[in-house]
Amino acid sequence: MTTSIEGMSVAFLMTDGVEQVEFTDPWQAVEAAGGIPILVSPKTETVQGYNHVDKADTFLVDLEVKDADVLDFDALILPGGVINADDLRADQDAVAFARAFFVANKPVAAICHAPWLLIEADVVDGREITSFPSLRTDLENAGAIWNDESVIVDHGLVTSRTPDDLPAFISRFLDEVAESSRQTV
Repeated sequence: MTTSIEGMSVAFLMTDGVEQVEFTDPWQAVEAAGGIPILVSPKTETVQGYNHVDKADTFLVDLEVKDADVLDFDALILPGGVINADDLRADQDAVAFARAFFVANKPVAAICHAPWLLIEADVVDGREITSFPSLRTDLENAGAIWNDESVIVDHGLVTSRTPDDLPAFISRFLDEVAESSRQTV
């Protein structure tokens, strides 16, 4: 049985270089669960997806991050991809948008290299997190407690390592979003 997040709005924050499957699989799952996915980006028109190092599809941007308001969303997903994550952490609007979800105590999910953005947003200190293994030192230096597990949930933050973890990542994220909606009712 799929967790229902009927009518809930989920921001997908990403830019060029996003690992395509880490975007498309969660997007489809949010739609299947009745949620409303919205692609938010520093870019204005399209985002270039990648299958690891090879260009894949492009995706239409729904909303520029500079115009996005956390109050309009119930949750945030940060797909991975080295280029995507590295570019987002250098964009102050993207960093502020991600940080705002933590301030508002709303669910956030980050997979693969996406936790780089969370380091820049200064929200990982003391949190248990997983990621692509090469981020371990960066996360630990920022105060995170890093563990090599398929999915970790820490107070509304859902993290995973690679596309292989997508089924567990998606399931736990949808559960967190559904739980957050029950807490605000």
